[in-house]
Amino acid sequence: MKNILDDLYNGKISAWERRRIKTAEENAINRKIEDEKRYFLGKMSLDDVQRFQTLENLYTQAHEFSEVDVFHYGFKLGIMLMCAVVND
Repeated sequence: MKNILDDLYNGKISAWERRRIKTAEENAINRKIEDEKRYFLGKMSLDDVQRFQTLENLYTQAHEFSEVDVFHYGFKLGIMLMCAVVND
């Protein structure tokens, strides 16, 4: 327990950083998505490409809201767990 507190204090752990390991399956799906995007972008007019890129940016912004909410919820759960341990 002391080690994690030391690491947090010394900046070795950042609460907002997550190190995820991508699986081969996830990488394959991401490659397929990129291939499909390239296909459709090749068929679109310049105006449609710009609108599609705007749509992608909106999806990214919406996803960021979700990620922040998940982080807040997980952090609150961690604090509640810590309080339960300390109070027992």
